[in-house]
Amino acid sequence: MEEFHKVRRLPPYVFEQVNRLKASARSHGADIIDLGMGNPDLPTPKAIVDKLCEVVRDPRTHRYSSSRGIPGLRRAQAAYYQRRFGVKLNPDTQVVATLGSKEGFANMAQAITAPGDVILCPNPTYPIHAFGFIMSGGVIRSLQVEPDDGFIPAVERGIRHSIPKPLALILNYPSNPTALVASLDFYKDVVAFAKKNDIIILSDLAYSEIYFDGNPPPSVLQVPGAMDVCVEFTSMSKTFSMPGWRMGFAVGNERLISALTRVKSYLDYGAFTPIQVAAAHALNGDGAEIEEVREVYHKRRDVMVDSFSRAGWTIPAPAASMFAWAPIPEQFRQLGSLEFSKLLIEHADVAVAPGIGFGEHGDDYVRVALVENEHRIRQAARNIKKFLATTAKQPNNVVPLAARR
Repeated sequence: MEEFHKVRRLPPYVFEQVNRLKASARSHGADIIDLGMGNPDLPTPKAIVDKLCEVVRDPRTHRYSSSRGIPGLRRAQAAYYQRRFGVKLNPDTQVVATLGSKEGFANMAQAITAPGDVILCPNPTYPIHAFGFIMSGGVIRSLQVEPDDGFIPAVERGIRHSIPKPLALILNYPSNPTALVASLDFYKDVVAFAKKNDIIILSDLAYSEIYFDGNPPPSVLQVPGAMDVCVEFTSMSKTFSMPGWRMGFAVGNERLISALTRVKSYLDYGAFTPIQVAAAHALNGDGAEIEEVREVYHKRRDVMVDSFSRAGWTIPAPAASMFAWAPIPEQFRQLGSLEFSKLLIEHADVAVAPGIGFGEHGDDYVRVALVENEHRIRQAARNIKKFLATTAKQPNNVVPLAARR
């Protein structure tokens, strides 16, 4: 039977191949150290869980909730932006709660995309940034860019070679998967360019609080006038270790927020009310939980960079996010990221995310997530050290299964 049109537009899910191999290895007794999916392993802070338990006992909270977010939650997000970024938001018109930043991006794509609209999207990038628009009928023009002096010229080329003119530009800093961070000066240049060319900016700031070395990543909305063209997405998943709670936000331009709110009103009733109340409680806190989460990832980053380097695999230390963007060791680079990822499962009992899953320009890298404790990260490094030593002595014995056939 022929696949449906929108399903046909989606490529094979690269990560599923790694997931199948990982599951097979575990079924045969292998102890796989999973550094692949960015699924936080830290428990949600007790105070947030306690607030959920308190509110859930009230049967009045068991009814349908508010798709756009209960007023107290929207006020809490606006207050957070004021404290953290110095950005003033109207909680009634410039803030909407979403079921995570991923769903928020997909819903925004549904809200603003007409068939054939062109979206400028970094490559590599988190898959929903591109495929949310592809599923909504849009066309992606990929930009192999970093937040530096080459960014604006690349966007200019993207505009010149796009018919029709691009509708929107996607930003994601700190980046998933590359962990790159943008400066406020960079955002100033991009906002000026977007306003000049009448382009919407959609910024994914999901990792704003997972940063190291004392430099908090800025928000694009800190730029004067950015509110005219920007919407920014944030998430509580990593900041407060709440991934399964599905709680995020979109904030910014009133017209865009209104469009997203209207589309959401047809699609969902919002998160369970006790979850929204607990999320507001977290946002209104003193930030101690955020500091604790950040410190855990900071220690894991340092352990990973040090232990992997000692194992023979040098990985640049990420400045932010819960990921490292690791170049594939030279002797394996010709295999590509998917086959290298399979090798690590088969011969080192370590799972990582192949860079090709984030776009074709990511194929020389794998993404390594800081989602195991320090002991397990060191164990992964020991496994990799043995794997690399075996490769040096017996290179023909570590060819991926798929390549042997």
